[in-house]
Amino acid sequence: MLPVAPVLGLVIGGASLLGGMPSNAAVCAAVAVVCATWWIFECLHIAAVGLVPFVVLPLAGILTHREVAASYGHTMILLLMGGFLLSAAMERSGAHRRIAVMMVRAVGGAGGKRLVLGFMLATASLSMWISNTATALMMLPIAMAVLSQCRDDQLKVPLLLAIAYSASVGGMATPVGTPPNVIFMGQLEERFDTEMSFFEWMKFGLPITLILLPTIWWWVTRNITSNERVEMPEPGPLRPNELRVLLIFSVTALLWVFRTGPYGGWSAWMPRASAIGDSTIALAASLAVFVCPSGVTPEDGDNNGPERPVDRLLDWETAKKGPWGILLMFGGGLALADGFEESGLSAAIGSQFSFLTAAPAWLIVMSICLVVTFLTEITSSTATATLLLPILAELSEQVGLPPQALMVPGTISCSCAFMLPVATAPNVIVFGTGMLRTDQMARMGLMLNLIAALVITLWTMLLLPGYQAP
Repeated sequence: MLPVAPVLGLVIGGASLLGGMPSNAAVCAAVAVVCATWWIFECLHIAAVGLVPFVVLPLAGILTHREVAASYGHTMILLLMGGFLLSAAMERSGAHRRIAVMMVRAVGGAGGKRLVLGFMLATASLSMWISNTATALMMLPIAMAVLSQCRDDQLKVPLLLAIAYSASVGGMATPVGTPPNVIFMGQLEERFDTEMSFFEWMKFGLPITLILLPTIWWWVTRNITSNERVEMPEPGPLRPNELRVLLIFSVTALLWVFRTGPYGGWSAWMPRASAIGDSTIALAASLAVFVCPSGVTPEDGDNNGPERPVDRLLDWETAKKGPWGILLMFGGGLALADGFEESGLSAAIGSQFSFLTAAPAWLIVMSICLVVTFLTEITSSTATATLLLPILAELSEQVGLPPQALMVPGTISCSCAFMLPVATAPNVIVFGTGMLRTDQMARMGLMLNLIAALVITLWTMLLLPGYQAP
């Protein structure tokens, strides 16, 4: 598909031009097709594809090189980068494993359905703050150790699916939980000059997480009848680096959540409150983990063995292993979104949906949730959000709804692909154990896809009066 994408882009761009679309919009459509094809079929690394808008949009005269470069230095990229660094420090200390084991032991000590619930709560809680992929990779060895001592075959499929699904659902709750959330916040700010704070996002995302988690637990464990007790591994004594990472992490989370609310938040007491954003907090936390001593002696060693003492909570050798390519893809997506608006492509696409102005708001939202959910079954959630959010922004203006009413449900739905192994990284990870069949995941996930679309739609309609139209 590598050489096919440019040809397909030229065909789409040429057809758009012949159909009366402005030349800049046709070029932007061609660029979007190329990027979408390469992202979907993974012909190139996502970071390399993210550079395409940086090169083509200035050459086509749609955006200047300064305008495109601003997208790659957007505050949302800095927020995501800070989240990556904080996650790396937590993984390096091993604090995330301690949290997981303690939560599973507290809730799931009895085995059976309660054991699955413990794993789900631990997975979702971690996934709110660190990447879904890292969370699933960390939880899977613990689950495999549990399954190796369990004689109950009923537990195998529900436990593995519960880890995959709760990793995706947990990421809905916070802006840093998964890249599509940050992509939405960046595009909302760029397009409508409207900032959605950490607290405001959590008012939407956290209730959906809290509704879907018990629903998923009931659905995947409905056939479990036994209650065989399973012993969990001991977490061991709390190490100094774990304690310090957890303290920095807790303070960071509190600063994020309460920056602007309630009652104006703590930033209202600052002399220049508008100068501080969530990205400021993220980078301050990143600096803290680079500076703070670990408290681990050479005899203690670190996660890599006793021969390598830990001087700081995070070093660059560890940090540079993070998923930095996502930042380039994210920057390319923001540049592409700017190109959609500047070229008139968003308006041209949005005008095709003018017939929806007569449709009720709930039907529009439900349709978006279903389309995005099932589209993400075969495409990257990040690529789906990058390409669809500019269109949803324009559609909101066409139908006279606040942008959040369509963009937020679309963003959340990017995390609701439960059917196919290729849909999300957590699905791939648990499927890689060889203990699941595709038909088992598809049967279990289909109903959850539909339930998630319904829950997101109902919650959106409940919050709709609180949003303001653009």
